[in-house]
Amino acid sequence: MALQNRVNPFGHIVASAARGSLMGNRGILHDENKNILKTHAHQNWVACALSFNGNKRTLMAPHSYTELFFLDEATALAAGHRPCATCRHECYRVFTQIWRQVHGEPPKGASLRMAIDRALHVARIQRGQKVIFEAEFAELPDGAMISMDGDSFLKWNGAGHRWSFDGYGQIPAPISGSVSVLTPKPIIALLHAGYRPEIHSSLPG
Repeated sequence: MALQNRVNPFGHIVASAARGSLMGNRGILHDENKNILKTHAHQNWVACALSFNGNKRTLMAPHSYTELFFLDEATALAAGHRPCATCRHECYRVFTQIWRQVHGEPPKGASLRMAIDRALHVARIQRGQKVIFEAEFAELPDGAMISMDGDSFLKWNGAGHRWSFDGYGQIPAPISGSVSVLTPKPIIALLHAGYRPEIHSSLPG
């Protein structure tokens, strides 16, 4: 039976047998029977490499953080995660460099990492619900995730692509007009400024 450890663009943690290309961390979310009890345990939601320095982990081990998995980085960003500063250092470096350009320096006495996590937490979830906002599809940057009729779509190379845990698929008609955006506003600003997330191999780069 598949564990409940896959994250969709809405930020929901669900069970799926499909494999992901990134791992994530929101703290210890599971009990001794590997049941998910909450959405998060802290504000620093990160997206990590599947392997780092040869480390081996037992999934959902007692008293250890819950390993979450994403199709790709665009999915992780939509859910409200940022690159890990340790195992994805180069992505984190680029992410924070553009963050400084777009959002400025952190408040006095706060680290940049802390300021990013606080800003993202407000923009991704409020009162336990995913924060969604409206925007014109044509004005969104590549890498943004949107919702239509309960499904998720990625904007990439100017067009919409249907998301699934297995990859991206074609859609019958182009997307236009106002849409519901899943990717948090602070990250949308980074995508506009040139941050280019890693995309699943089912789409050309």
